[in-house]
Amino acid sequence: MYNVSVNIPDEVLYDTHLSKNRSEEFVRRAAAMFYYTKLGVSLGYCANIAEMPKTDFIRFLSENGVSIFDFDDKDELIEDIANA
Repeated sequence: MYNVSVNIPDEVLYDTHLSKNRSEEFVRRAAAMFYYTKLGVSLGYCANIAEMPKTDFIRFLSENGVSIFDFDDKDELIEDIANA
């Protein structure tokens, strides 16, 4: 696994009232959401990046206005339901 380091000025932590741990969590989750929404990385990998169980990551996405359901048309939705 590849490790990425991000420098956040102390002033940002002070202004946002976030601890170092909460800031690390925020960055992991933001990166995971970006990978999922913009780069098409799988839900499982992104949950791993966010260090969350998949169900919690799905909930996190929902809370941030991101749906895991992306159907171009009604027939595609019906096909997925039939295959479930």
